[in-house]
Amino acid sequence: MTTGRRRRVHDAHRHLGVLPAFPFYGGPPVNPDTTARATIAELRADLDREGTECALVIPNYGVPDPTASFALNELVVEAAQTDERIRAGLWTSPRPQDAVATEKALALAGERGVSALKLSFLLGGRVTDEACRPQLDAIFGAAREHGLVVHVHTSPGAASDIDEVAGLVEDYADDVAVHLVHMGGGMSGHIKLIGQRFFAWVAAGKRVYTDTSWAIGFAPRWFAAEIERHGIGHDRVLFASDQPWGDFAGEHARLAAATGDGELADLVFRRNFEQLHQLT
Repeated sequence: MTTGRRRRVHDAHRHLGVLPAFPFYGGPPVNPDTTARATIAELRADLDREGTECALVIPNYGVPDPTASFALNELVVEAAQTDERIRAGLWTSPRPQDAVATEKALALAGERGVSALKLSFLLGGRVTDEACRPQLDAIFGAAREHGLVVHVHTSPGAASDIDEVAGLVEDYADDVAVHLVHMGGGMSGHIKLIGQRFFAWVAAGKRVYTDTSWAIGFAPRWFAAEIERHGIGHDRVLFASDQPWGDFAGEHARLAAATGDGELADLVFRRNFEQLHQLT
């Protein structure tokens, strides 16, 4: 990549909304997401400054109260209908206690500008819990009906470890695009995903995608090398900043270093997003 020139990009995963302070891990109430944006105007200013041409924007989350994130669904839809650079991802939940709120969220799935449904187990629930199955079926059913992508958080050591999330790929990714956020989420997730499962899923025809946000330093370079070795997967990896929990400049620099300045870079920074979110 040319020194001093930042490639214009599409951002496949970032957030909008300010969350209440929370006493994480027994400490005092804090807001660690210091670059969280409360308004559409602030988000648009960030896109202008970064040179981000299009972004998938999802309600902010992280505190163990999903009502805060559900309440932001209408804001991200408004953002998508205000600025053509923005696509909305709706917050949903697999937990049975959130079934009514998820049903309300899915009622927005057909709105103009909605491109994805966000799914995380970090606030509870498990892929293998039968009580979560009706919500999972509803979420993936809405995605299938409206041609949406399902974003799934991956985090080894939590209920959304790649071992469990793999079940969603097996069950739903034949006809629904499943975006595995954070490339497995950590050391074990990276090794399991890149070294075992991802390329097998692609070869089997699964509609599986991932991004490099939060990835440990070696992982994007290894993934790029494995794409070259396998000859597949180049169309399944995307750039994502995960703002405000990630760092745009850092995520951009790491992925640019891994992909260089050729066709693979053009795919992961722009063209894969355009294809997945039907911009072209």
